[in-house]
Amino acid sequence: MAERYDVVVVGGGPGGYVAAVRAAQLGLRTACIEKGSYLGGTCLNVGCIPSKALLQSSLHYHFIEKEAQAHGIEVGKPTINFMQMMKRKDEIVHGLVTSVDVLLKKHKIDWIHGAGRFTGPHTIGVGDKTVETSHVILATGSQPIALPFLPFDEQRVLSSTGALALKEVPKKMIVVGAGVIGVELASVYNRLGTEVTVVEMLDTICPAMDHAICRALQTSLKKQGLTFHLGVKVTRGVVSDTGVTITIEKEGKQEQHSADVVLVAIGRRPYTEGLGLKEVGVAVSQRGFVEVDELFRTSLKHVYAIGDIVDGVMLAHRASEEGIAVAEIIAGQRPHVNYMSIPNIIYTHPEVAAVGLTESEAKAAGIEMLIGSCIFRANPRARCAGDTDGLVKVIGDKRTGRLIGMHIACANASEMIGEGVMALDLGATVEQVANASHGHPTLTEAIKEACQQALGRAIHI
Repeated sequence: MAERYDVVVVGGGPGGYVAAVRAAQLGLRTACIEKGSYLGGTCLNVGCIPSKALLQSSLHYHFIEKEAQAHGIEVGKPTINFMQMMKRKDEIVHGLVTSVDVLLKKHKIDWIHGAGRFTGPHTIGVGDKTVETSHVILATGSQPIALPFLPFDEQRVLSSTGALALKEVPKKMIVVGAGVIGVELASVYNRLGTEVTVVEMLDTICPAMDHAICRALQTSLKKQGLTFHLGVKVTRGVVSDTGVTITIEKEGKQEQHSADVVLVAIGRRPYTEGLGLKEVGVAVSQRGFVEVDELFRTSLKHVYAIGDIVDGVMLAHRASEEGIAVAEIIAGQRPHVNYMSIPNIIYTHPEVAAVGLTESEAKAAGIEMLIGSCIFRANPRARCAGDTDGLVKVIGDKRTGRLIGMHIACANASEMIGEGVMALDLGATVEQVANASHGHPTLTEAIKEACQQALGRAIHI
């Protein structure tokens, strides 16, 4: 006889396990199906967490090698113990995924280990086991997209997973794709001494971000030693025992570039293979995303979908918010996910963080704007830290005065953006943020100054 649950979550990543925990908190008997060896999904195991660990370690090395002397700190030439760096990364990952396992046990959620597949509208098979459920939450995430002529082997042609598991620091690396994953991992290896070349089909890096912020980030990364080829198409790739050679094309002209490894970071696609969606009538778009309504319901109303398998920005915290919302919907509540106030962050140096509309998005929407900015060269705390690259840019709706976008490039942008998130979530005006007292000296004073400039009353710029 099949085990019966109120809710079965398929996928144990930051959308799935969070949905399972919230469902259990609401008194629903819950199971989480995960085929990986560990819970936590791509984010915890081979994505957000390991990449941030390496970004932090490589930033420490970069500071000692390039910046410590300016602070009056004199040390011998630093060396890299790359295996220790990777070991530390693995220990962080292990600790976090173990804590997810503890969370599920704490809330009496059954972890069913294996790949789940619909065997009927209310039944899911996992190996030789079948479970019955009143509700299903699909949270299976995404996987890297490969170039058709350069399939991943994770030795010479790397996905982000392979780039986080190298055995040694390569001498040369080509990164195909200048989105978030590409520039973050390019930064890691550039700091560690790799000669990194980034190629991108579009004419800007990180195209989802505001153009002014993208330009500031690219300028900083070029100063750090990264080489960019923008507006080019990769047309060919040849793998040998010693490396990879790619051919790029721009305006009819071709160039060849060779490296020890190539990281392909051109995007990710929803992971829905093997779930049996078609067989039970769950509609999927031509681009492979599961189609949902405003309550995250699929074409089968008791089956919900969240995170990367639903069209939208692929962010772990977006999936978590949706997971909480779906659990509450199933329990009869009416939650709301405010997508306008979900931040997007790039953990380079400087970091980039954004929430709300970009200037081009606001213009396309026909909004008359209030725009203000403050460069960090004008910020005392940034000068003390020796991190003056970057700026804050704020965008307001001139008609209502409300803040509708905040964009930051600086060393601590990932932490600072929380002010913008809260302001947008609460419907604050540009004037309210400008009038709020900000500690001195702090980096967040740049937010206040940018808002003051938008209102025509900046003090320090």
